[in-house]
Amino acid sequence: MDKENLSFLVCCANGGGTSLMCKMSLQRALDKLGIKPKKLHHCALAEGKSSATRFDVVFCPRTFEGMFASAKEKGTIVIGLRNVMSSQEIEEKMREFGLAD
Repeated sequence: MDKENLSFLVCCANGGGTSLMCKMSLQRALDKLGIKPKKLHHCALAEGKSSATRFDVVFCPRTFEGMFASAKEKGTIVIGLRNVMSSQEIEEKMREFGLAD
């Protein structure tokens, strides 16, 4: 997987404030890691579940991780977060999943 050409989706329950703040945290982590995403989108779970397979990586709260099982089966990396506001946790998960050096 080309680490410089990844598309990211960030989902939360309603797709408003939390997913937007998580998207901003993800952008900070990507900047720190020197990764320029091909696409970076945030939305509600309903939209995310139906569009997840069009993205390389999905970030969501840990409690919603299971809702993306079919996307995971098709090769999308699904990463559940304890704290969606933590760019440090996102950075750690990126390394853990082999998406960053």
